[in-house]
Amino acid sequence: MKIKNFVIGMIGTNCYVVSNEGTKECVLIDPAVYAPEITAYIRSEGLVMRAILLTHGHFDHIMGIDGFLEEFSVPVYAHRDEEVLLNDASMNASQEFRRPYAYSKASYVEDGQVLKLAGMEFRVIHTPGHTIGGCCYYLEQEKILFSGDTLFRESMGRTDFPTGNGRELLRSIRERLLVLPEETMVYPGHMESTTIGDEKKYNPYL
Repeated sequence: MKIKNFVIGMIGTNCYVVSNEGTKECVLIDPAVYAPEITAYIRSEGLVMRAILLTHGHFDHIMGIDGFLEEFSVPVYAHRDEEVLLNDASMNASQEFRRPYAYSKASYVEDGQVLKLAGMEFRVIHTPGHTIGGCCYYLEQEKILFSGDTLFRESMGRTDFPTGNGRELLRSIRERLLVLPEETMVYPGHMESTTIGDEKKYNPYL
């Protein structure tokens, strides 16, 4: 497995290309904006894209969807409870930045569901709090977690946007994420990567 991170969009979102070096397939996680350099990377590596995964529906994680779908005809996955944000520009905050955007064609998944994509297995972990349908994607065999805006390095997501809830976010992190192996690598929606073990020790919010 290879993980290539592109920091894109007005808020510096981590957009990940996760590829299977054996099958030469990949998935794209959280396309903040359409970035030609990502398309160029996928093609230069000879990769076949199989899906777009969304950790949640905020504008800074979704506004590149249409651009990438013009290049790659793939399904877009999100947790079922996030439908309300994806379909409403006022809920996903894109309207506040004068670029209203909504996406209505996602394939919705459930907590615990395993997506078998590109020869890899992504388990959906529902982590409400930052948004009602926020989720993380966990690759158990590789001990890798894509945490979106649920968990950051020594921090966590904000909860003052629509459907946010601070108590739920803390519960999600403590009960759903901190129970993972301490060596699990965490790739968040913003800032640097971390590990579950380090967050147990050093995260002041937990």
